[in-house]
Amino acid sequence: MKITVDEEKCCGAGQCVLIAPEVFDQREEDGIVVLLDAEPADGHHTAVREAASVCPAAAIQLGEAPD
Repeated sequence: MKITVDEEKCCGAGQCVLIAPEVFDQREEDGIVVLLDAEPADGHHTAVREAASVCPAAAIQLGEAPD
């Protein structure tokens, strides 16, 4: 899994951080998403998919990691 985030779209809702805190964080000054791990381990994939699906701004994109 390869994750990208669009900081321009992010509205700072923080759902991603609540669901997958090992992968996402927020900047203190404005709450915009910070990607901690662009290629998380398999054990985090379910949480990351959920975080992407509930993001109100659709700022999280998921793709396949390069081999």
